[in-house]
Amino acid sequence: MAAAATASSPVPLADREILALGEPMVEFNQTGEQGGRTYLQGFGGDTSNFAIAAARQGARVGYLSALGDDPYGRSLRALWEAEGVCHRDVRTDPAAFTAIYFVTHDAQGHHFSFFRAGSAASRMTPASLPIERIRQAGCLHVSGISLAISTHACDTVYAAVEAARAAGVRVSFDTNLRLKLWPLARARAVMTDLMRLADLCLPSYDDITAITGLTDPDAIVDHCLALGAREVALKMGAQGALVASGGERHRLPPQACRPVDATGAGDTFGGAFVARRLAGDALREAGRYASVAAALSTEGYGAVEPIPRRERVLQALASYPA
Repeated sequence: MAAAATASSPVPLADREILALGEPMVEFNQTGEQGGRTYLQGFGGDTSNFAIAAARQGARVGYLSALGDDPYGRSLRALWEAEGVCHRDVRTDPAAFTAIYFVTHDAQGHHFSFFRAGSAASRMTPASLPIERIRQAGCLHVSGISLAISTHACDTVYAAVEAARAAGVRVSFDTNLRLKLWPLARARAVMTDLMRLADLCLPSYDDITAITGLTDPDAIVDHCLALGAREVALKMGAQGALVASGGERHRLPPQACRPVDATGAGDTFGGAFVARRLAGDALREAGRYASVAAALSTEGYGAVEPIPRRERVLQALASYPA
């Protein structure tokens, strides 16, 4: 997937920026201490998680969004600064707030409670986009949540995707369906349209079955490819992953791990997969790398803290059978 420099594209693809667009959030994640009354403060937001995962694998990464003029917004900027995620085009909106969410855990898994209606990110508009920066990127990443938080944000995503496609920039799309944000009929229509525009489609199994009605993994991948995606990485949790293009297809088994919290695992997969594809890894190798990174991210609490860095993923890959 990496390309040599040309007159029209002087920067090699592997050196170009991955830009993620969406809503960052501050996270409060329930731990098992004091009868579940203790929460660990961390960070989340699917596209921010994606950006940090890509950066920890060595990619050059930037983020596009808006924050409130509040302590949570400042803490997110400090996080991105520490992670090497460029946030110069993340606006501060003094009339809005930075979104937060809570994660609770029980025998059925993890559950989310969001406080985001009217957040700074939901007030993004197309006029706020750094169009020239998008045109120079290696990949633009968006998600179903980026589309769902408001009509303004949805319009902003479409404007960014249009700019990317017009410049020949790859578009990455993660479904991340949240039915608390919009009705299924609208989600189905908008996400299906986005899948037509995406080069890299990164659906989660539960999301895509709700959107398409399909349950067979191969049929799901065929559907996404038929819509126009060049590559599909279907995330199936405990069942592993299926990565495919028009010319190849690979079923990847789940990776051994000791999971305690799956929050952000799909975002870790996406960030690692896109980072490794832009770096030049073959489809199967990028999928396997991303599967290991996602598995390792479930071994700690929170969406961001457990995301592994490249050295740890490589160490784990060396210990897993090919």
